[in-house]
Amino acid sequence: MDKRVDIYEAKTHLSELINQVRETGEPYTICKNDKPVVDMVMHDEEVEKNSLPDPLPEYLGKAVYLCDPLGSTVDLWPEEFR
Repeated sequence: MDKRVDIYEAKTHLSELINQVRETGEPYTICKNDKPVVDMVMHDEEVEKNSLPDPLPEYLGKAVYLCDPLGSTVDLWPEEFR
């Protein structure tokens, strides 16, 4: 069952709501003007671990440059922009 709570009540009783979600595992929907805004759910560490990919795993240790990063890039610009 979807439990709904007004945003003012959620702000006032946030600690109690967190404890209820932790104990029961049931989510709460926080509403503003009777419209759902946010769902408060139990945190799942497995989802967190699997949701973010490794940062650039295929490029680690392999810098790919189109030109020498320490050299001049003047010749890469078209003549009218030099």
